[in-house]
Amino acid sequence: MTSEGYQELVQRGGAVNLAGRILVQFKGADRVRYLNGQVTVNVQSLTAGRGLLACVTTAKGKLCAEGMVTNDGEALWFDADASLREGLPSRFERYIIADDVTLEDVSDAIRIVHLLPGTNESPDALRQSAGGLFSSTASRFRQPGLDVLVPVSDFERVWQRLIQARVILGDEDVENLRIERGIPRWGLDLDENTLPSEAGLDRTHIDYHKGCYIGQEVISRLKSIGHVNRSLVGFVSTGGVPLSRDAQIIPASMPAGDACGVLTSAGWSFALEKPVALGYLRRSAPPGDFIARPKVPGAEPIPVTVCELPFSK
Repeated sequence: MTSEGYQELVQRGGAVNLAGRILVQFKGADRVRYLNGQVTVNVQSLTAGRGLLACVTTAKGKLCAEGMVTNDGEALWFDADASLREGLPSRFERYIIADDVTLEDVSDAIRIVHLLPGTNESPDALRQSAGGLFSSTASRFRQPGLDVLVPVSDFERVWQRLIQARVILGDEDVENLRIERGIPRWGLDLDENTLPSEAGLDRTHIDYHKGCYIGQEVISRLKSIGHVNRSLVGFVSTGGVPLSRDAQIIPASMPAGDACGVLTSAGWSFALEKPVALGYLRRSAPPGDFIARPKVPGAEPIPVTVCELPFSK
């Protein structure tokens, strides 16, 4: 995407094909109570036609998955990164004991298209573009958008209709947009060793006032402590040199010192017009500027500054 294309996206809105995500459907009289005990948000308050970002965590408070819970009035849905398709359904099934709940992996039957609104496009106008298909409000890119669930058999026809007045975001465009907006991705910035609060998900994916769920005790304790040992932050290449994933972060004042952080995703910010990256910085890191040391042997270190996320609001 060019700078002109980015401005066009802002003006006209965009369309993202999320076909690669795993989509699990929950049905049954106990579906709300059951899923409320599995995820970090209040499913009981989730009205039909609305989606909430949520985490699935272990008893130790670490991530099993990060995704979106959606209510269509008759069923609940949870979508997550495609790499979790092997284990996530069995993780959910493990906790169905005497519940009137059935779950089904419908990833091969239904695709998700996410619509980003254009400038001055109202929520009602955005929803009308879905036609008669089920849609739900969803803030996947730190702004109110719309998820449209499309049967695979109708996908090509519906996709062509949805993109008529919008900018299509390819994989690279989506990566740059989500990095610019400070959104961590499973398999890059998030994994089974990540605590939600380390990645800033406590601000977007956790309801601290809801009832009990698996991992709640640890997550609540971390909130009361007030800090974690590392945090996901933004890094800006001050000289315009592209950044790379897995580069080690070293204090500029101690260029021969030990690493105090690592880059996990790298891309380009159209808002800043500079290379940027997401990465973890240790709480013990000294204040000041840093250098990113690429993993490639012989590569020159790159001056970077730390930036609060998101890079672009």
